[in-house]
Amino acid sequence: MTLLLAVDTSTRLMGVALYDGAQVLAEQVWQTRNRHTMELAPAVQKVLDACGVEAESLTTLAVATGPGSFTGLRIGMAMIKGMALGLCIPVIGIPTLDILAASQPPADHQLIAVLQAGRGRLAVKKYALIKGTWQGMGDAILTTAENLAEIITGPVLICGELSSTDRQQIRASTPLVQLATPAQSIRRPSYLAELAWKRWQNGKVDDIVSLSPIYLHMVGGIDI
Repeated sequence: MTLLLAVDTSTRLMGVALYDGAQVLAEQVWQTRNRHTMELAPAVQKVLDACGVEAESLTTLAVATGPGSFTGLRIGMAMIKGMALGLCIPVIGIPTLDILAASQPPADHQLIAVLQAGRGRLAVKKYALIKGTWQGMGDAILTTAENLAEIITGPVLICGELSSTDRQQIRASTPLVQLATPAQSIRRPSYLAELAWKRWQNGKVDDIVSLSPIYLHMVGGIDI
């Protein structure tokens, strides 16, 4: 059996999934209080144990590469790299906002995926539907919920991590926006697994040593 383990520690919303190409064998998503180091390894073991799988049976690994929390991304990346080196299996990195976009159904309008970037800011990226899948249009940028309307040029669906205040500000800023529900906005590691599986099947794996997180810029000496 071929097995892929996917890990996402980009923000306080963490996730782990086990996938075999035909079905999601197990998935866990939860909010952490910045306890990524303490919670990640036990969560991975819990998912493996639930499926009766030993780490040595894994075929490949996937990790969310950001943007996101500097510390959170480092923790997930370090664990996956360590496992890949120890087990001698490939690793695949997937941009975090691509995971959100992949979970949204096809639509005629534009899509914007967002996640919390700290200090009242959001990391955002535009997507367009091309050949039935959401494809990123340019790089992710930092903005605020209040200023998000500045990059909106037509009807758009916004999905991702938004506080109640964020939602109010976005609705007030432009009439062109449709907001995905909180349930539709959960960043699920099973989508990370599916994206990575497709890349792996096409022989596109990452170099374990050079794979690194995506940070948007530096503020006060801290990468965001």
